[in-house]
Amino acid sequence: MTARTVTVNCADVQDEAGFWAAYMRDVPDIHPGFGRNLAAFRDALWGGPGWPDADEVRFTNSDSLGSLRGGTFVKCLEEIAREVNSVRLVFS
Repeated sequence: MTARTVTVNCADVQDEAGFWAAYMRDVPDIHPGFGRNLAAFRDALWGGPGWPDADEVRFTNSDSLGSLRGGTFVKCLEEIAREVNSVRLVFS
């Protein structure tokens, strides 16, 4: 079985709304009902709306994400991924 990777380009992300817009843009066939917040992301990784249908989600050009929520946003995403353990998140 081949691992499937989805790439989300965060080059223009300046805030959380921009992050969720990038996620919606780059995840194929995303459900329009995805909530665009951390709780919805957790639900998505359990297979709910927003499920990336991938083994790995790679967030490229992700340096700007380090400043979101005072530096805790990426940590929240990573914690959710660890809890769910269905999708690997990579920040590059």
